[in-house]
Order: sequence, then C-alpha cells, then structure tokens
Amino acid sequence: METTKEGWFATEFVHLLMIKIAILVPESCVMQAIADPRYLFSAVNQFLQAQGRDAIFDVKLVGAAPQVALQFGSFIVQTEKLLSDSATYDLVIIPALFGNMREAIKLNERMVPWIQAQHEKGSSVASLCVGAFLLGATGLLNGKKCSTHWGFYQEFRELYPEVTIVDGSIITEEGSVYSSGGANSYWNLLLYLVEKYVGRDLAILASKYFAIDIDRDSQAAFALFQGQKDHGDAAVLEAQQIIEKNVGEKLSVDELADKVAIGRRSFERRFKAATNNSVLEYMQRVRIESAKRQFESSRKNINEVMYEVGYTDTKAFRTTFKKITGLTPVEYRNKYAQA
Repeated sequence: METTKEGWFATEFVHLLMIKIAILVPESCVMQAIADPRYLFSAVNQFLQAQGRDAIFDVKLVGAAPQVALQFGSFIVQTEKLLSDSATYDLVIIPALFGNMREAIKLNERMVPWIQAQHEKGSSVASLCVGAFLLGATGLLNGKKCSTHWGFYQEFRELYPEVTIVDGSIITEEGSVYSSGGANSYWNLLLYLVEKYVGRDLAILASKYFAIDIDRDSQAAFALFQGQKDHGDAAVLEAQQIIEKNVGEKLSVDELADKVAIGRRSFERRFKAATNNSVLEYMQRVRIESAKRQFESSRKNINEVMYEVGYTDTKAFRTTFKKITGLTPVEYRNKYAQA
C-alpha cells in the first residue's frame, strides 16, 4: 500500500505518544464488549512490538467502583481506574448495555457527567452497539447521526428524538464521536479506530488475526423487519396489519387510506410519524422481509419468490432487495438458505 509523506508523518508522530484508552465498565453491560476491545488493542501492541516498534495503546478499565458485577453476578470485573480519579483519556469506549435500556442508563447515570467532562477535555468517545443509549444520555449526539443495533431503533428514537439513526450502518463518525451497529459489528468500529491511530496495515493485520471482515459497512442483511407497532395510532396499526396480511397484493396508498377512513395526506403524515417509514417504504420492507424468510426456508427460485411478494419486475425487485439488505437476492439465498 502506498503511503503519502503526510500519512507517514502522521503515523510516525502518533507513535511518539501513548494513546490512553478508557474502557468503561458500566453496571448491566455485556462483558464481551469490555473484553473484546481490551483484547484487540493489546494484540495491536504486540503486533507493533513484533515489528520492533513501541506499544502505543495504554488501556484501562474504568468504573464507578473497584469491582462491578455483571450478568446477575456471574462475572466480576476488576476495574483499574475509578471515575473519581483525575486521569484524562484520548479515547473513551462505552460497551454495549444489557437488559432494559432505560434501567441500565439509570444505573449508570454517574458515568454521564464523566463522559461529558472527558469529551470537553478533548477525548474521543465511541459506543459499541447499544452502548449508544448511554452515549445518547450525554447529549453528545444531539443534532448528530448515530449507529446502534437494528433491533433497538424504535426505542432509541423514542428516547433520543434529537438524534438521527443511520439505518443499517455499522459505523458512524460525527467529529470525535463514534458509534457502531449491532452485536459483533462493533469489531468493525474497533478496527476503524485502530486504522485511525496506527494505520491501515495494522488494521488489516488485526482483521486477519481476529477473522473480521474489515470493510463490512452494513448490518442490513442481519436485520429482521418487525414493523413499528408501539405508536398508539389505531388507524395506522390497522393499515400495517392490512399490508402484512396482503403481502403479494397490489395495494395503493389511496386504497389503504380509504380502508382506514382517513384522507390520503393525513394518512401519509400519520403513518410516517408513527412508523418512521413512508407507506411505500413500509410496503417494500414488509415484502422484502417476506422474501428473505422464503429464501431462508424454501427451495423456491428467485422469480417464484418475487411474484409471491408482489413484484413482477426483476430489476425492481433486485434493486429494492439490495437496497434494504445490502445483498442481492442470489447472494442472500446462497448465504442464508437451509442446506
């Protein structure tokens, strides 16, 4: 890989400094989301030393107490630094929370002003998966974009209406604030951070070592579209049920509006407000979700599935399917079909 003079200088300069990383240890969080970043940055230090270079990452586990019990007391994490210590970090990592998000935020409310203070001092902040809920509580995402687990989009939007979720995205960068998509996709954010701090060559080496696809940029293929139903608008809910019961039918927006006895303009406005999708977007997502399930569980060919979910144009079906899942119908079937 060709390296510019500026890129070489930046990489060499950063090696003169230790990058201080705080991995927070919140109560009610996912233990792996603490252990994995620690493992990764420690491994990169070893890679550097094997090349005759200095280790660069100084990683500390930071918590509100010396010991934090996780997963109903099954694991005890020993922290190395406390929130009350005066240390300042270059990067703060917020691991994925566990269980009820609102309760987890309340349990860890002491971390919110600490994260804010670190950011004010110049620290970058990165949330892993649903760690975005604790990051959201700091206000650092207000007016900005964010990634999180696809299964928590609706709850996140309800809790943080001033934040824009990037649908399907694995990594979102907003200045010095980073967030990642669902579950193991946080590895892609960690690799991204390694690349920013020590260069592409070490990030590629780490991706090979941990068997992670370094350039995966979408979690769309893993998402299950279940429809946003907890909105309290009975007419919109009725329309959703009609769409889902008639996947293969050619329903127009006018027909749906008539069925629920609402004027078209008012219907479209209420539907968007309730589901965060336009009526047509919702129809597309329901149809593609049905197609996904059929590719996973049946031996039907592409055209059979296409017709059953209401498409007659192969190009339109393929384009919509890839837009929503990130894969073509053939790629999806080959990847997820039962053997």
